[in-house]
Amino acid sequence: MAQKLSAAQQRRVEEIREFEKVVDHVAKLVAELDQSRAAKALVLERICEVVAREMSQMRQRALTANIGTIADVAGYMSVMAGRGGGLDMKIRGLRDGVNSLRMQLDHALKVAMTPEKEDSEPAG
Repeated sequence: MAQKLSAAQQRRVEEIREFEKVVDHVAKLVAELDQSRAAKALVLERICEVVAREMSQMRQRALTANIGTIADVAGYMSVMAGRGGGLDMKIRGLRDGVNSLRMQLDHALKVAMTPEKEDSEPAG
């Protein structure tokens, strides 16, 4: 049985779906980073720059959309990808961040798709 969503709920679902696309893209980049451990430092740096940029943009959009703590995790991942340090630690942190974002987006999608309660009692 299909459920009716309000216009606000439909907009929220679309926002969340866009965030999911970004997270999927970043997950592919993190997997590529993991598989390219033996690559030149410049190649690894470029992948990290793309991840940092994507997460920074997602953070800005998440702040305006006001969806959970997604902006916090995206900001953390942007900083993690942009800074120096051990590649193993960076990959582990980014992978954990992707998993956290996926869980939070799944929860936000469930909340957004929950039918709004109708007031059965008249106001007043």
